Amino acid sequence: MKLVTYSIPDEARLHAGVLTGETIVDLERAFGALGRSVDGGSVLGLVREGARGLDAAREALAAHAAKKLPSEFKGSPVTASAKTAHLHAPIPRPPSMRDGYAFRQHVETARKNRGLEMIPEFDKFPVFYFSNHQAVTGPGDVHVRKLHTERLDFELEAAIVVGQESRDLTAESADAAIVGLTIMNDWSARALQMEEMKMSLGPAKGKDFATSLGPYLVTLDELAELATRTPKGMTFDLQMRAFVNGTQVSQGNVTDMNWTFAQILERASYGVTLYPGDVIGSGTCGTGCFLELNGSKITNNQWLHHGDTVALEIDGLGRLENRIVCDDV
Repeated sequence: MKLVTYSIPDEARLHAGVLTGETIVDLERAFGALGRSVDGGSVLGLVREGARGLDAAREALAAHAAKKLPSEFKGSPVTASAKTAHLHAPIPRPPSMRDGYAFRQHVETARKNRGLEMIPEFDKFPVFYFSNHQAVTGPGDVHVRKLHTERLDFELEAAIVVGQESRDLTAESADAAIVGLTIMNDWSARALQMEEMKMSLGPAKGKDFATSLGPYLVTLDELAELATRTPKGMTFDLQMRAFVNGTQVSQGNVTDMNWTFAQILERASYGVTLYPGDVIGSGTCGTGCFLELNGSKITNNQWLHHGDTVALEIDGLGRLENRIVCDDV
């Protein structure tokens, strides 16, 4: 299933739904019409319901396909047009958000471009940092300030959403804790980031202003044909692409991750409880940002500016498109 958070024109309220073709089935209203006492008010609420919530969403989707859902529930439409609805991040305010560093090509190339040897600890354990879970955006405008536009960068990533409360996971079992995948754009203000990290802290202000997720959360079962089970966790054969103002600048594949999401989950949950709705990013794929592309002379000191559009595509996960808006212009 493709789980979405959406709003309709002239209404501020956010709704949870399932996208099917060009139609969104509103989960709260569909559950009401079907007499299901399941939280359909938000995607996060649905995820917290666990298997019970996903089963109810599948039932609503099947009822829609069989034309067994009413057009309205308590005077409100049970479906919405995907053409006119605005999609937000599938989970607009995750309980927490971590970002990994799982693609060797990106790490090795970025370090080489700075005259540094590959760090041996990369092969010892998967590393991550905490990002600002209160600064998540979905498709659409991303608002930044003047200092952010000093070497403003995108990052092409996939992310998982945790589906059940988990602690001390093992790589062999951790995939069961994943409810689905989405696209992540880990926006980076490189000038701020590089200055701060000279003090061995960060990336802080270099990252905390925005992270984009979307356009939907794809449940794991829908990606089964593109997934391979290994003793270290599932790998996903999903092509990745990034476009800036319509020109493709990046290409990768989720399967190129040197650490699986299951291994990252094992590390993240060691002595720590993960909660439904927590988001964990893969880190940037090889060629997946201007920092790497500029350093490799693939692009010529190219950065993002006011009005630029960045679109990230991942097979099976859709297309996440954003426009940069500098509020100081």
